[in-house]
Amino acid sequence: MANTLILKSSIMGELSQSNLLIDFALANREENTVVVRDLAEQALPVMDANVASALRSVESELPEALKAVVQLSNELIAELKKADAVIIGAPMYNFMIPTQLKNWFDLITRAGVTFKYTETGPRGMLDDKKVIIVTTRGGVHKDTERNSIESYLTTILGFIGINSVEFVYAEALNMGAEIAEQNREAALELLNQVI
Repeated sequence: MANTLILKSSIMGELSQSNLLIDFALANREENTVVVRDLAEQALPVMDANVASALRSVESELPEALKAVVQLSNELIAELKKADAVIIGAPMYNFMIPTQLKNWFDLITRAGVTFKYTETGPRGMLDDKKVIIVTTRGGVHKDTERNSIESYLTTILGFIGINSVEFVYAEALNMGAEIAEQNREAALELLNQVI
């Protein structure tokens, strides 16, 4: 895959299952351009009234601190636009994606930049690209009402124009060493197939 953007969002550092799966899958691949953003290491601004207002304002009229937020947003969007493929590590924390990943989506989902409102409703402005989401969980939640991650990520990516989304699940990782290892291996095999 050329021009691959990798987003890691686990707070677990070296113990992160999603990061390890992504790293193992990419270890022997030749990539033309790979941008890796570890969102747990780089503190992105949290959406509040000031950030929301800044992302809808004329940059030159903003105070320096908020100009920096808009510039970061522009940088993140440029990385996403340039990517041919995106791999997102999205572990499940309390039935949702990590805060760090939500912060990234809040910065790249901008009216008039990545989506626009039309007479028939909102329309994504980004070109479609392949997105692979590696989601890890301590329990088993796929195909249940508790699997809010798949619905959320599919919806928000589609909202900005990205509809080619595949999920790789590694579940039951806290339900015993043997089953965890089997599920990690199965997830890695699937990840190697879809990358």
